[in-house]
Amino acid sequence: MSMKVIEAERLTKTFASGSKEVQAVRGLDVRVDPGELVAFLGPNGAGKSTSLRLLATLLEPSGGAAHVAGHDIRTDPAAVRGRIGYVGQLNSAGHNQRVRDEIIMQGRFYGLAKDAAGRRADSLLESLELGGVATQVVSSLSGGQRRRLDIAMGLVHAPSLLFLDEPSTGLDPQSRANLWRHIHRLRDEYDTTVFMTTHYLDEADAFAERVMVMDHGRVIADDTPSGLKADLIGERVVLEFDSHAEAELALPHLRDHVPAGALQDLDRRGNTVELPVHSASRRLPEIVLVLAQAGVTAHSTETKRPTLDDVFFALTGRTLREAGVATTTEPSGEEEAA
Repeated sequence: MSMKVIEAERLTKTFASGSKEVQAVRGLDVRVDPGELVAFLGPNGAGKSTSLRLLATLLEPSGGAAHVAGHDIRTDPAAVRGRIGYVGQLNSAGHNQRVRDEIIMQGRFYGLAKDAAGRRADSLLESLELGGVATQVVSSLSGGQRRRLDIAMGLVHAPSLLFLDEPSTGLDPQSRANLWRHIHRLRDEYDTTVFMTTHYLDEADAFAERVMVMDHGRVIADDTPSGLKADLIGERVVLEFDSHAEAELALPHLRDHVPAGALQDLDRRGNTVELPVHSASRRLPEIVLVLAQAGVTAHSTETKRPTLDDVFFALTGRTLREAGVATTTEPSGEEEAA
């Protein structure tokens, strides 16, 4: 069995806020295998970025323990930093510096010889499709190009683990998708474990292989996106009736005649009844037949796949949208090339 790239146990972080203490991270337990692509998903203030900074040794933990890249974050932080890459929320390259020079300089900071840093910079420029802007100053780059430059700087010393804190914030949807294409390819090309935070539902759902849902400083769910949705929610059948009375009339027949275990809780909202059902597309004809035999007709039916927002609601009683998590981003003004 391979050694964990991240292994944290009961990690906590408390900040002083006036006369009070605020516990930003509460007993974080995390285990990440080599090669995984893991996303922390949760609302602002959930503790995602603080957790990342603890694991990257940028903050001292208040309690608990963690080993990252084989080293203790408390007793050997320098060894941890030498083996990880960290890309924060803000752009890190100097605006007046040239793109290739910034990557080389970062490599030199990590102890690479000049020639080795140059070769590594050229490799990353090609992988991240930045070769065409290698001699440009950073301030001339688009938002997507700047984020890819940040990632190149985080990877220049060939770390085994790359931390990305909200890597696509501020990018339009096309640029975010393009950025993620590069992240996936780099992970495969350089055999790098990627651990990142995001507050975009669609991003976590589409691109992450494993999602850790965080709320109020705790991890409240941990699985693949499809696993979280299947285990906690299941698919849904939505039946719309002509009146409230018909919707009410349908409920007992659905409870009595659908096979045990097929349905969970029924949810009636006005003329609509929504049923969490496993294998919804296969169950729908059976459900319609049960209603027809009872003399009740739904004038429209549909099946719906659950979202990570539904998962968060099932866990907390509120939606991620209500908690301030974005479902997507919209382009504002001129689109940025990624």
